[in-house]
Amino acid sequence: MSDAALLNVETWSGKDRQDENFPVGSLAIARQYRAPIHCFYRFARNADDIADSPALSAPDKIVRLNVMEDVLLGRRANGSPSALALRASLAETGVSPVHATELLRAFRQDAVKLRYATIDELYDYCRYSAVPVGRYVLDLHGESHEAYSPSDALCISLQILNHLQDCGKDLANLDRCYLPQALLDHFNTTVDDLRRPAETRGMRRVFITLLDRVDRLNHAAAELPTIVRNRRLRLETTIIHCLARRLARRLALQDPLAGRVKLTRSDAILSVLTSIPSLI
Repeated sequence: MSDAALLNVETWSGKDRQDENFPVGSLAIARQYRAPIHCFYRFARNADDIADSPALSAPDKIVRLNVMEDVLLGRRANGSPSALALRASLAETGVSPVHATELLRAFRQDAVKLRYATIDELYDYCRYSAVPVGRYVLDLHGESHEAYSPSDALCISLQILNHLQDCGKDLANLDRCYLPQALLDHFNTTVDDLRRPAETRGMRRVFITLLDRVDRLNHAAAELPTIVRNRRLRLETTIIHCLARRLARRLALQDPLAGRVKLTRSDAILSVLTSIPSLI
């Protein structure tokens, strides 16, 4: 990478909070917490865009992600605007940078690891790619670490749902597949079946098996709103939990290879209405 490129290693894709499946620091969250959450999101978004860039080599991605960490931790003065902004935000809020550095660990893994052998390997990846987001939000709100476990379950559920949504696109654009090879083998299907215009019977069974895992994770996550003390955060987590369950149901009925399976406006409205009693 050239010295000029190191002045700003970020390669923002244009994707923003509004493009995500689930709310990111929405109006449900109290005003004083929204800006820090949005700052954390911009850091994660830029790091994810580096890891997912089809134009960058794996070594280049690692260098750029390392620069982001150096800026975040104060080892560099510049090179990543989003990391610099997050460093200031963390200093102001007193939240540890560990959640952001754990995300970078997952994105470095994305740069070099294209296949997952087992469900345990996938869960380990989710521990660093998704879990830190929930833990950051909990720490920002001063919540008890007792909430970590159900939050972890919800974040892993959301990550697997996203992998299922994008399984065809990930393979086509990045030659990356998060579906465990052990499951593919068990149901007599292959990674190359993700290149088809529609799912095979074996691939549908892989999807359903992973969705069974997601259902168990969502069941464990149901405890989160009962533990969270902040009423506004309780509302947000309840909405996200409802949306996760709705997206899981859609993926159980629709083929993600035939077209993107996504939440609808009615899903969002119904999830909000269902979640209002959590404020009580």
